[in-house]
Formats: sequence, C-alpha cells, structure tokens
Amino acid sequence: MASVKIIDGLQTIVSREVPLTEEAAVLSIGKISSGVCSNIIPESAQIIGTLRTLDKGMKADINQRMEEMVPTIAKAYRATAHIDIDKGYPITYNDPALTSQMLPSLQQAAGEERVVQIKAVTGAEDFSFFAEEVPGLYFFLGGKTPGNEQPFPHHTPDFFIDEDGLLLGVKTFVQLTYDYLGA
Repeated sequence: MASVKIIDGLQTIVSREVPLTEEAAVLSIGKISSGVCSNIIPESAQIIGTLRTLDKGMKADINQRMEEMVPTIAKAYRATAHIDIDKGYPITYNDPALTSQMLPSLQQAAGEERVVQIKAVTGAEDFSFFAEEVPGLYFFLGGKTPGNEQPFPHHTPDFFIDEDGLLLGVKTFVQLTYDYLGA
C-alpha cells in the first residue's frame, strides 16, 4: 500500500505543483517490482521512473519535492523509503542561432515544404551531452511508412521505420556539413 500511495503522491507533483504553462514536465513510473507470491504481503518494493522537463530549475524543484514526499508518505504507512535520483540526461536543446543558420540547409536538402519547426518535446538523447558543450542542432528525420496513416512512436512494439528515408538522412547531413563549413 505504501508503494501505491508513493506513486499516487508523486503524480500530484506535476499535476498540482508545477507551472505547466511555463514549461513541460513529465513524471512517469515505468517499473514496479515487489513480492514473489499473490497471497504474501511483500516486505519490499522498488519503484523506477523517469522525470523529463524543459527547464533545469523545474527539474531541481521536482527532484526536491520527490525527496521530501517519498520518505514522508512511507512513514504514514509505517514503512520506510529512500529515493535515489540519477542525474539522467540533460535537456535536448537546439541552439537558436545555429538553428536559424542551418534552417536553409535543411530546407534545401528535404524541400522547404517538408521542413517543419516544432515546439519543444521532452525526449532525451545522448546528443544532449554534446549540446551542453558546443552549440547543437537536433532534428527529426521521419521515416513513416508510405500509406500508413498512423506512425507509431519510438519505444513501442509497433514502431517501424521506412528505410527509404535513410537516403534523405544522408543527403541532409551532407548538405548541413557542406553549408556549415562554407565549402
């Protein structure tokens, strides 16, 4: 019961305490491990989740609230709990000046009508570590199978990519490199 209430409590942080009109935040519990048999109350549980935000300060605030809530909620159920927060991935951030500079290259490679600037998303990538050190530009190539109205997102069992899109990816990277280097 304590683990259920901890998860319930964590879900209220984003829904009740975070200024979502300023930036996005997502707190997802992806794994719960507990018990070995259906008729025995487990002596321990492990809860694993992911926090994604678009603001470093917001991430710090949510982490602090999780550190406050988890042991307090457990104590209310005569249990003990501790929380280990992995630093995780930094925000995937496109440098505005670099994005403006390279937008014409993307349009030339893919066609102006096929390049769409989107709002920020809370996805996390290894690329984020590089972009913390040097200005970066991350873009989605796309690979929806022609004729398939509903593209399935990554990390789902139905995900499928049309490999014909890889040629556009190579063309785009060559164009970006050529233009960036001023060749």
